[in-house]
Amino acid sequence: MAKKRGIMSESLKVEIAKELGFYDVVEREGWGGIKSRDAGNMVKRAIEMAERGVAQKK
Repeated sequence: MAKKRGIMSESLKVEIAKELGFYDVVEREGWGGIKSRDAGNMVKRAIEMAERGVAQKK
């Protein structure tokens, strides 16, 4: 079975998890321990950050 390669860097995931307030769960249980809602909020936040970056380049 091939290892899945993540889209977000580890440092970006950590930054967002800290910002959203559930990094303590990641430290205790790893990324598999977060709630699906938290994972969705991470993705939403990463998209917002990317959109802001694209808008600034225009």
